[in-house]
Amino acid sequence: MPYKDRSVTTMVSRNRLPTDSKTKSRPKKIDKVLQNGQNNYKFKQPKKSTKMEVHSLVVWKHPILTLDYFCKEVVYLSKSFIKKLICYKLYVLLALLVISTPIILLYIEGPHLPILIWAKSKVVWSLYWLGLGVLSSVGFGTGLHTFLLYLGPHITSVTLAAYECGGLNFPEPPYPEQIICPDEVDSAWIASLWNIMLKVRVEAMMWGAGTALGELPPYFMARAARLSGRPPDEDKEDLIEFEELLKKEKHPETMTLVDKSKLFVERLVKKVGFFGILACASIPNPLFDLAGITCGHFLIPFWTFFGATLLGKAAIKMSIQVLFVVVAFNETLIASVLDIVGKIPGVGKKLQAPITTFLENQKQRLHAKKDSKGTNIAVKLFDLFVLSMVLYFIVSIINSMAQSYYKRNHKTSKKRLSD
Repeated sequence: MPYKDRSVTTMVSRNRLPTDSKTKSRPKKIDKVLQNGQNNYKFKQPKKSTKMEVHSLVVWKHPILTLDYFCKEVVYLSKSFIKKLICYKLYVLLALLVISTPIILLYIEGPHLPILIWAKSKVVWSLYWLGLGVLSSVGFGTGLHTFLLYLGPHITSVTLAAYECGGLNFPEPPYPEQIICPDEVDSAWIASLWNIMLKVRVEAMMWGAGTALGELPPYFMARAARLSGRPPDEDKEDLIEFEELLKKEKHPETMTLVDKSKLFVERLVKKVGFFGILACASIPNPLFDLAGITCGHFLIPFWTFFGATLLGKAAIKMSIQVLFVVVAFNETLIASVLDIVGKIPGVGKKLQAPITTFLENQKQRLHAKKDSKGTNIAVKLFDLFVLSMVLYFIVSIINSMAQSYYKRNHKTSKKRLSD
């Protein structure tokens, strides 16, 4: 055995020990520094700052970035929609067959052609009002108030025509560019409240059915979140607000008047069920989105929710709204309102003149007087109002889709950083 100097080995080992301890302690210090740095980073960027960034992503502040995100969101939604269609190939083929068959038959001569043309006009007319109803209530950007812009003026024009013509036996919907009074009034279609409501029943009911369809997204969103068992994402602001409302229920002293009204709707829907939903859907109710979220959260069956919503909005609520418009625009009431407007000191006569001119032009159009042109200030102002509302609706859609793309992109980047 060769001789080994123990003093040398102990000196070497002693010299090694500090280096090992240093190397082991360094990663701990580095980890602490990194952890402190991450904590400081999280502290510097709270969740509120991301929300402020999202709400500032609008066309009038960041036009190029907003339009860029909007286009990317359109591409993303198109791809996801195509993927879903591929999953339901059989249903897609069946729908294409049902739609394409009558279209092909329209180009084939035969005795079926008049029936198909009549059916086509009815279907297009119904789908037009159904689409306007969906746009009025769907949670996409901000709802387009299509009752004030389209259905209300349409019912008004039919009502004015009925009282001016003395009857309602002018052409069935879809109407031509202008309603023309018939040469002879049919005794079955004399101008009355019931006949006017019957004349516009298809348009009103289809618009109401469209508003019922527009209430489905909040229901499905809340139902999916409840079945998943996970807390709602940051972009699901309606669901987060609903959960905060349920927490406030334990502390009623902190609730505002709006919170109490929302809680009343939630309790009514939860306890009464079908008839509670029917009551909320049968009256003009800006809080009905909460009813859809409540039904989805508490897993109320789909047909219970949609059946009550459809019956309330398409039948009961629309009957009330149509009745209000027809009563408001009868000749006696209009004459009394114009007299009251004319008595306003200073501006009464100025306000009365354009309204009277507008009504006279409308009456002349009903009698097919082509020389009458409704180009007075009242018509121009209403056309400008309609155009501004439509443009605002389009801009709100662009903002909403750009913000949803930003939220999704921000969420995926967060996951990548955490991984």
